[in-house]
Amino acid sequence: MSNAPMPSVFIFHGGGPCFFMDWDPADAWDGLRAALEGIGPSLPRPPRAIVVVSAHWESDEFAISSAVAPGLIYDYGGFPPHTYQLTYPAKGDPALAERIAGLLRGAGIAHRLDAERGWDHGVFVPLKVMYPDADVPLVAVSVRADLDAEAHLEFGRALAALRDDDVLVLGSGASFHHFGNFGTPHADRFDAWLNDAVSAPPAARWQALAHWTEAPSARDAHAREEHLVPLMVAVGAAGDAPAHTFFHGKAMGTTFSCWSFA
Repeated sequence: MSNAPMPSVFIFHGGGPCFFMDWDPADAWDGLRAALEGIGPSLPRPPRAIVVVSAHWESDEFAISSAVAPGLIYDYGGFPPHTYQLTYPAKGDPALAERIAGLLRGAGIAHRLDAERGWDHGVFVPLKVMYPDADVPLVAVSVRADLDAEAHLEFGRALAALRDDDVLVLGSGASFHHFGNFGTPHADRFDAWLNDAVSAPPAARWQALAHWTEAPSARDAHAREEHLVPLMVAVGAAGDAPAHTFFHGKAMGTTFSCWSFA
């Protein structure tokens, strides 16, 4: 097996419990599902744990889940009854949570441990696709409520050392997230810019993402950027690692992309 650091990854986590219900057309989410299923086999070795930055958890300062066995938060509405009975019994990792807290403390980044928080659907839904046996420990971390792009890049940079310890840093959000503009050209314009931005040399990539609101269709793609800033964390954790697009396709008629950095 390779001795390379574990990649950092940004995923589109889909819509609610989309992978676990029937759709018309039936293959509506098959492409994204296959991309998520392919993450594990693409890694240089099995991760010992995964740190998931969830768009669905906001906190005034970065928060880190530290429970041994977090419950699930069914933070979606209007879906079939069986989707509120989904399970995902992966273990938490309090020691890793403490390690993350130490890295943030060393970087001067305000944070807190949270022993009560469960796993929202930005965590358990994609992980149930990626690792259905729930055999990899997880730590969830929040996005910061001010959604400052550069702060999330710096947050990711503080997590970069985890990659050398076989920890996968996973940003869980969406490259496009504006319900009023699904199926419009705004998604294509912003996605094209975003692919160019993440593929740029590291310094240029950082600057582009720090100033993402200047991109074409930026606010038409993200009226509010809670689903975009997990990408900033993945890029910050990537350091100089180049981007690889492992999903670029449509869901619900709208263009989305996912990237790994290794």
